[in-house]
Amino acid sequence: MKNLVSFLLLFVLSFCGAQQAPEFKEVSQYFDYQRKMLNKEFKKRFDAESNVPNKVAIQKDFQEFMLKLDSIQNNAYVNTLVKVKIREDLDRLHFAGISEENNPARKDLTRDAYYAGGFGLLRQQISELFYTGAVLADDKEVRTKLLFVVEKDGSISSVKAEGDNFTFNRQAEIALYLLPGKFTPAYLQGSAVRYRFSLPLTINFEH
Repeated sequence: MKNLVSFLLLFVLSFCGAQQAPEFKEVSQYFDYQRKMLNKEFKKRFDAESNVPNKVAIQKDFQEFMLKLDSIQNNAYVNTLVKVKIREDLDRLHFAGISEENNPARKDLTRDAYYAGGFGLLRQQISELFYTGAVLADDKEVRTKLLFVVEKDGSISSVKAEGDNFTFNRQAEIALYLLPGKFTPAYLQGSAVRYRFSLPLTINFEH
């Protein structure tokens, strides 16, 4: 549960900066607006109430609304993930894709692809964007391997999570598409190139 301060400022912590796919950005912006409006209405009720128990009840109602909104938003993200994967599959019909066989060798790159802040920040942001409420896991520790392509403009595509837990894989893919920043692309002989990455991901769940 959020404390009183985060209750009043929760809408600021939304995913407004998503850059990786326009479809995800549209969903993020829609739910950012819904959170902002809900925050405004609940804050108005909260400020107008002088009775402390009633204030606590308003805070509890707000938290429950936000939890429900999180779940609804995640359902929208799942649908968006399907749409993005279909679009990318169609896009790949127009040019050769990248596989393990034709991916440029790292040693041949003039400069490797790089995420601003490094891979430590990348993992941290994925963890913060990860919606654990939709993961069905019996184990405390769940692992997957995220495969994705860094495009010439620094965006990502062709995201695929390979792990034993389907629900964890799906949320990992969504979290990667929701990253707030872009990569600096890889360079080969002075030109930006598409480059395929592999990123192991492990999250611990408290039971």
